[in-house]
Amino acid sequence: MVIEKDHSILGSFKYAAQGFKDAVKQESNLKIHVAFAVIACLVALFLNFSALEWAILVLTISMVFLLELINTTLETLTDIVSPEIKEKARVAKDVSAAGVLVAAVTAVIISLFLFLPKILNLLP
Repeated sequence: MVIEKDHSILGSFKYAAQGFKDAVKQESNLKIHVAFAVIACLVALFLNFSALEWAILVLTISMVFLLELINTTLETLTDIVSPEIKEKARVAKDVSAAGVLVAAVTAVIISLFLFLPKILNLLP
């Protein structure tokens, strides 16, 4: 069966949205990242983040999402190419997952710099 692809701009957005939905369904860690991103944005709204703080927050969230999506892609392709367990396939998956971990830890550190001073200012 041949699937005709829609090459319009709207079609591109549709495929990208479907890809994100597929990744969220497939990866429980991405669900966690999405939940934390929503919470972070709601708290940032409450704390009246400046434009610069919003830019840093959005870039930080995007960094984690981007690396998680790349990791999901690599894991999926590795499973297709090498369904049996091979050492090099395992290493590729683990290294990709390590990239996500580095991004997530970095996001936590950046979030502390963004949120902690504002939260401490709310205390009596």
